[in-house]
Amino acid sequence: KRNRKKKTRNTEKEESLEETEKPEEKPVETAQTVGTKLLSVFKSNANGSTDAIANAIIEKGELPFAGMAMGVEPGLLNGFDNAEISGFKTGTVFAPMIGSIPFIGYIFELDDGVSAQEFISNLKKNANLRWNICVEADEMVTGNVGNKVFFVMCPKEFDEAE
Repeated sequence: KRNRKKKTRNTEKEESLEETEKPEEKPVETAQTVGTKLLSVFKSNANGSTDAIANAIIEKGELPFAGMAMGVEPGLLNGFDNAEISGFKTGTVFAPMIGSIPFIGYIFELDDGVSAQEFISNLKKNANLRWNICVEADEMVTGNVGNKVFFVMCPKEFDEAE
């Protein structure tokens, strides 16, 4: 009888340990940065055009500013200093309408035969987190789904005042 009670107690202890471990997993989800949250929106909308994806990010990304999306062509792009960015057939920039926020993002659909990893490597190599003289982005987040590439430079989090 005593052995049974001990097993019951041990089982109860194990169950309570499991219950206390579960809440510890939640902060990992809430600890996502602005860039990683936007990357998730990109991935769930990657089947659309670059314009549609950028607009979905503006709408669903919980951004604390009015954003805009606009098509871009290969060449000089904001955030990459004097490097010409090429290798894509369509591209869309998404950014705040106010230039003093350290935030700029792009969605690219790559030309046939262009490696997404090489394209992303080129973006990272030429990106400047201080492209905007008065502010600096905290992070650069990239990703791709097939031949669609996501790139953003942004704060890790937005203050409630922003």
